[in-house]
Formats: sequence, structure tokens, C-alpha cells
Amino acid sequence: MSTGSSDSVEVAVVADGTGADTAEGERGLGSRAPEFVKARRMLHLSWQVGVFVVGLAVVVAGVIMLPLPGPGWVVIFGGMAIWATEFVWAQLVLRWTKRKVTEAAQRALDPKVRRRNIILTVTGLVIIGAIAGFYLWKFGLVMPWKIEDQ
Repeated sequence: MSTGSSDSVEVAVVADGTGADTAEGERGLGSRAPEFVKARRMLHLSWQVGVFVVGLAVVVAGVIMLPLPGPGWVVIFGGMAIWATEFVWAQLVLRWTKRKVTEAAQRALDPKVRRRNIILTVTGLVIIGAIAGFYLWKFGLVMPWKIEDQ
């Protein structure tokens, strides 16, 4: 009888890797700070403040990169991942984001959606080309400055 219960524990450890019973193989919610940090209230609070400040700096850098050159969204999600090491709300937001990105990727790989997107893109390019061709035919290529006068 003890063999059956130890087998079920081994199956749970193999299925999840942590021994915790979580949905879809995801880690449980909560702080991932080392145990010696969690054992001391002030140290844990300092740890959380540090994680928040570092995550905030990364998120702010990502927001700055949105209009400027740089991988803005990647950096913002990196900051969220830093926050998710300590805060449950960030873990939930990150899980929701991962789920939505996975769903969008699966929809984008659907052959019907890809065909529709290709048709819409080609149609848009043809319309833009026709408008540009009509403009050039009607008005010609006129520069907004006069190079000859300089």
C-alpha cells in the first residue's frame, strides 16, 4: 500500500517538476525569493522593494523605447517577468499575456487566416500603387524645393 502512494508522489514530481499540483504544468503563484529571505520580514520587504524598483526601471526603459529605436515591447515584458518573480498580480498578467500571444500565434498560422491576410495585403498594395501612379500621371514628380536655384 505504501508503494502505491509513493508512486503517485513520483508521478506528481515528474509531471510538474516541483511536486506542486498546478494547472497546465505552471508554477504556483507567490514569491520566488530564497527561503532565508522569506523567513525575515524586513529582509523580504526590502527584497520586494528592490524587485519592484528594478522591474519598474526595465518597464520605463521599454516604454521609452516604444517611440525610439529599440525592442520596446520585449523590454516591457521583461520588466513584467522581473515583477512576476515576486508579485502575484504580475504573474497573473504574464500568464494572461502568454495565453493571448499563444492564441494569436495559432490563429496566424491557420491557412485560412494567412490566405486572407495575404489577399488583403496585396489588395492594399495594389490600391496604393494605383493612387501613386495616378498622382504621378496627373502631376508628375515635382520636388518641393528648387535644386537649380542653388
